[in-house]
Amino acid sequence: VNNGATFVRVNKFTNPRDGSPSLLVQDDGGGMDPDALRCCMSFGFSDKQSDAFIGQYGNGFKTSTMRLGADVIVFTQNQKNWTPTRSIGLLSYTFLMETGCDDVLVPTVDYQYDLTTASYTQLLRHNQKLFSSNLAILSKWSPFASEAELLKQFDDIGEHGTKIIVFNLWFNDDGDMELDFNSDKKDILITGAQKKVKTNKHEKLVTQDYIANRLRYSLRAYASILYLRVPDSFRIILRGKDVEPHNVVNDLLYRECVLYKPQIAGLPELSIVTTIGFVKGAPDTDVQGFNVYHKNRLITPFWKVASNSYGKGRGVVGILDASFIKPTHDKQDFEKSVLHQRLENRLKEMTYEYWGLHCHRLGYDNKSLPKASRALYRAKQTGAGSSPASVPHQLLTADVPTSSCVQSSMRQKRNFDALGVISDINNHQTKHRDVIQRKRFHEYKTLTLENDKLRDECLQYEESEKQLVEKEQKLRYQIAKETKKYEELLEELKLLDVKLET
Repeated sequence: VNNGATFVRVNKFTNPRDGSPSLLVQDDGGGMDPDALRCCMSFGFSDKQSDAFIGQYGNGFKTSTMRLGADVIVFTQNQKNWTPTRSIGLLSYTFLMETGCDDVLVPTVDYQYDLTTASYTQLLRHNQKLFSSNLAILSKWSPFASEAELLKQFDDIGEHGTKIIVFNLWFNDDGDMELDFNSDKKDILITGAQKKVKTNKHEKLVTQDYIANRLRYSLRAYASILYLRVPDSFRIILRGKDVEPHNVVNDLLYRECVLYKPQIAGLPELSIVTTIGFVKGAPDTDVQGFNVYHKNRLITPFWKVASNSYGKGRGVVGILDASFIKPTHDKQDFEKSVLHQRLENRLKEMTYEYWGLHCHRLGYDNKSLPKASRALYRAKQTGAGSSPASVPHQLLTADVPTSSCVQSSMRQKRNFDALGVISDINNHQTKHRDVIQRKRFHEYKTLTLENDKLRDECLQYEESEKQLVEKEQKLRYQIAKETKKYEELLEELKLLDVKLET
């Protein structure tokens, strides 16, 4: 997106050599010039950190591709410095093992656009011998057997962009390919991970179907929450169908916004807004944890910070962007540090604080509330027709004996009578608590909306800047092209003048 991409396409690709399934990832971003491609694919490279990008090691390219398959080939087209270039690189475990290479060799070839011939010609960074050697390796160990077949892969890239093909995909211990392209024609699944337990229990059914469970085996589910905010102009296309962004915030009931200010030496005070609430379907939906993002990219989905045996925190879900701590190089976790530990402790406190304020709304017996309020909520639960099976029993306690329906009704009547006597005494306390909660929620909500507004404005400005830069590059390229034509016409005119004079 930062380089002007409007889409990323993920699809199945059939290896023309043996017909085996491969993984295709393609975008229309700025692409990479020859130097950038070598930095991305070579080992031991680490770029300087930047606020504009998530990572610093080629954005997890080597780790992720080698985890998916033995080999990967990259096609990239770039218009940097007004001169279009095309580059092809191969990172092949198969090639290295079969040839017994002691060093990690990454064969790469480059092409440069020639204005005089209006075509791409070989760009020799060293000499023709090295270029031919790299091209021979690419033709032998990639899915494409000739230079013409390799260059044909640029036909659908356009003026700029990148295409990545991961082939020779890995198999699991059972001998099945780890990526499942067949079970769902519009998704890519992890083989065997999507097995559902056959059950008639509503609790297990809703938990299995919720995104917190599906993202563990479904690429479509994972991609739907991968970015906290997706620009309207950007699309994720999985197997020919757009991925609809899933905002987990919209799944939350009784939402609150909590402000967290981490203390970081040498840096100005930060304000991190965490949206927290009960997930829809709780407590039947047995899900809890925090979706923690880093620079808009999901790092830890549904991170369970509150762990106990009696169910405290069940159904509590939160969302935040913690760009002040560093992710690991594969972007699957955060580096363990003092800041990370402080964040974990604060999120745990946040979970228990929220639980203490709102657990009674789900039918739990909240002992922090006045007895009158507790009895009132229990009466509401009973009046709504909720059954003991639908209310978690770990923390739900009842003052009502359940030996018979008659005794239960009598106890409920006495509870209502008691409420009538003491409600006037406790009513102002309840109202005061509600006023404070509403005020806090309003303040946090206002702050969140303002933060979202500023972020959206920044994204719009960044998008406008990218479009203007791209337009400038195109105009410069067009000017250079027309200037070349003008010079050629001028030379032809001079030749005509000379002929006429003679």
